[in-house]
Parts: sequence; C-alpha cells; structure tokens
Amino acid sequence: MGKTTKLILIVLGVAVVLLIVLKSAGIIGKPALPQVAVEKAEKRNIVETVSASGKIKPEIEVKISSEVSGEIVELPIKEGDVVKKGQLLCRVRPDILKSGYDRAVASYNTQKASVGNAAQMYEQAKANFANSEAKYKRSKELYDKKVLSAAEFDAAVADYQSSKAALEAAHQNVVGSNYGLAQSQASVKEASDNLAKTDIYSPVDGVVSKLSVEKGERVLGTVQNVGTEIMTISDLSTLDVNVDVNENDINRVAIGDSANIQVDAFLGKKFMGVVREIGSSANVVGTNADQVTNFTVKVRLLPESYALLMKKDAKNASPFKPGLSATTDIQTNHTVALSVPIQSVTTREDKKVDATKPKTDDDNTKTKINDAVKEYVFVYQGGKVKQVLVTTGIQNDTYIQVLSGLNGGEEVVSGPYSAISKTLKDKDLVEKVDKSKLFTSDDSKK
Repeated sequence: MGKTTKLILIVLGVAVVLLIVLKSAGIIGKPALPQVAVEKAEKRNIVETVSASGKIKPEIEVKISSEVSGEIVELPIKEGDVVKKGQLLCRVRPDILKSGYDRAVASYNTQKASVGNAAQMYEQAKANFANSEAKYKRSKELYDKKVLSAAEFDAAVADYQSSKAALEAAHQNVVGSNYGLAQSQASVKEASDNLAKTDIYSPVDGVVSKLSVEKGERVLGTVQNVGTEIMTISDLSTLDVNVDVNENDINRVAIGDSANIQVDAFLGKKFMGVVREIGSSANVVGTNADQVTNFTVKVRLLPESYALLMKKDAKNASPFKPGLSATTDIQTNHTVALSVPIQSVTTREDKKVDATKPKTDDDNTKTKINDAVKEYVFVYQGGKVKQVLVTTGIQNDTYIQVLSGLNGGEEVVSGPYSAISKTLKDKDLVEKVDKSKLFTSDDSKK
C-alpha cells in the first residue's frame, strides 16, 4: 500500500470519528430551532378607532321645484354659480296665470261696484221706511180720534210693514255684497300669489350644485303632484361626511368623537372632523340571507383642517364638491396603557374545560364554551417561550391593551404570526432573531 493511499485512509478515519463525536455531542444533526422576533410589553398611546366610508354632503342642501307648471322662459344661472338668498333663479311663463289674475281683479272691481249699489239701495230703503213710518204714526193718531177710516189705517200699516221689510232686505244685500267683495279680494290674492310663483328665488346662500333643466323646457308644478326638480342649492361653507357604521360598532361611537378623514380626491391629505349626529334608525342593505344593518353617522369637516386648500379668489372657495367619496377613522377611545403587538395575542382552548359536554341550559353551554377559549401571549425567557394567560382591552391598528397577565418589560413574541397562532407551545425552545432577519429568511424560503 502506497504512502498516499495510507494517508487518505487515515484522514477518512479521523473524519468519521470526528463526525461520530460531533453527532454524539449533539453539535451536528440537531434540528434547527424555530426563529422568533420579540417586542417588549410597555406603555403606549392607544387610540381605538371605528372606520367607515361615505360621501361628502352639505349640511344645508335645498332642492328647488316649481309650484306651478309651465315653460321656463328665464334661466339666468348655470351649474356651479354662487347665489345669494333672494336671487332670481328662473322664471316660468306667466301668461295663463296673468290672465287668471286679470280676471280676478275684474271680478273684484265688479263686486266693489255691487257693494256701492247695494249701499245706495239701502239708503233709499231707509228713506222709504222713514216716510212710511211717519205716515203710519199720523194715520194712527187720526184713527184713534175716529177721523181716519179703518181701510185707510190698514193701508198705512201695510205700507209701513212693507217698507220695514224692504229696509231689512236692503241691509242684508249690503252684507252679502261685502262678503262677495271679500271673496273676490281673496281670489285676487290667490291669483297674485300664483303669479308670483312663476318667479323662483333662492331660499339660501349657496352654490348651484346641480341644474336639471334648460331654458325652454316645461316643468311640472308641485301643487297636485311631486313636480319637476329644477336644481339643487348647496351651502358649501358647512360640510359633513355621511358614513354608514355597522351595528357592531355603533354603540362605541358618541357625539363629539374626533375623526381623521381621508378624501379620495385629495390623496395623501388628512382632514379633521367631529361626530355631530348619530342616526336613530337602521339602514338595512341586502337580501334576507345576507342583510347588513348600518346606521348613518354625520361627521362634520372642520374648516381649519382644509383652510390651506381654500380658493381665496374664487366665488366658490370650497375645495370640496358634494358627493366626493371619503373614509373616516372615528376615534372612539383613548388611553396610555401597557400593550403588546396585536399579532402577539392568540387564542387557545382551555383543555381543562369540557366545552362539548351537553347542558340542559343553552346559555350555560355558551358560557362554558366562551370560558374554554382564552387569550395568551408567549414571553421569551432564556431561549424558551412561556405561555402566559392575559386579558385585553382596547386596540388600534398595531397594538392591543393588556389588562392583566404582564407587568411590563417582558419580551413578547411578535412573529411570525403562523407560529404564534398554531405551532408554539409552552416551554418550546426558540431562537430569537431580529424582525428584519425573520422576514428576510421567510422570503428566501419562498
């Protein structure tokens, strides 16, 4: 055997012996420990939020319709114009209503003449009655003295009674004529009011946010039906975001809660708001099988949060338009408390509680099942993890409040979430690594 061959065999033998020794010592062939990232349990500022989406809508928004039907003959404004209260918006052709007004005035004047005629007839009746009354008195004196015959006295009495009835008739005719005059006067006022309705004026200051008609179009009045919507006037100085909040979150929202608002048309910008109104009735969306119950919440956009976006030289200074989509994060609760990352908290079933044992009382069964599932975190201690029972409070997008179970300062496993939620067990050996290294290794394995 040559020296070279002998040397090779010696090296191989030493290598085999070394491998056996290292394996026996557990240095090689040992399974790799699971890698975890940790983060300390400490006090943090936690703001609990309720997120909801909706549309921007002015607090004051007036839909304009005509009370009378007809053709639009004047339309001095266009969509987007700024208008003032009392400004003419449009005019409906007044021809027919003008004729009705003229007829009412003519009837009123005729009735006035009738009242005058009735008054004169009444004066004439009073004169006739006075004459008949005087004749009656003289005839009675003469009759009492036996100077006047009974026939002549009866004629005087009949003439007196007739003139008295004529006087009362003339008086009632005056009364009736005055009532007729009042009726004609009311007809004139009604015709005048109807004629005035052909001119439509703005009831508020605002912007013409929607114009639905053109000059020359015919509109339907609202006297007997719904009528044609001509335009919408919006006061853009005070804006709300109307959002739908789910029934599971509505009890956490209160009047006065502050909110962060993001408008899709202004990416990267955040605006401030405050909850000013919470709907009392539910909005049910979907079919019977998939119904979703929401409540409308109005969040007031604070002008100071978008003051820099105001168009100072423009007639319509507001940067927003009605109907823009927006998302609100309503801040419902705030605290500075001991907290851990949300992903650090997992739920595990308590094996000591038999959640499947049948109960006669359904409520007790549900209570037992809920008691069987508890919240835990894994605390890193000297290369091992300890499963610790905790109770939690409010949370934000990143951290969750710990009410009991931790004292603060513990290193709590924060990743990977798959290990926390499924594979980690109490007293497992682990390798603590930096979070960035953990994610890098995860990506390389993919």
